[in-house]
Amino acid sequence: MDDDPRTIPQRSGDELTVLTEFLTYHRETLRLKTADLDAEQLVRAHGPSSMTLGGMVKHLAVVESYWFTEVFQDGPAMPPLDAVDWDADIDWDWHSAAGATATELWGLLDRAIAASDLVVAQTLADPSREGLDTRSARANRDGERWNLRWILVHMIEEYSRHNGHADLIREAIDGSVGE
Repeated sequence: MDDDPRTIPQRSGDELTVLTEFLTYHRETLRLKTADLDAEQLVRAHGPSSMTLGGMVKHLAVVESYWFTEVFQDGPAMPPLDAVDWDADIDWDWHSAAGATATELWGLLDRAIAASDLVVAQTLADPSREGLDTRSARANRDGERWNLRWILVHMIEEYSRHNGHADLIREAIDGSVGE
């Protein structure tokens, strides 16, 4: 992991630039942590956790689709997530990575990220919307709606947390450490 392709977020950008650049940075960090691993390495668990890097990639595709498409837009989950029986396996995203290739896993996440980025761009380009203050179509149990700003920050948090996990798992796989 010596070659770091990530772009450091601006230190004095406006709010939108800082949020989107940090989200991109952490998306790229996950890609860096999983670089050059084969399918077996991506689904290898290291106790005591059953967490795998492949499961993490798939999980983050689910999270991207959930927050930006399902919650923010009130749209359907992206395929194949729209056909998952979550009642049968609430951790399907983590469990179903076994048997998938790195290309398949990253293809799913790349499609989810592209859809999420499109939601953000369309929302911000629409003069009838309220920019980062635009509220989600879906509400929580208390009837409160999340604004786009909150969702972006939450996604940064989600990637950051899992990147910490990814760092430990990657080190256990082949000794690679680093940013």
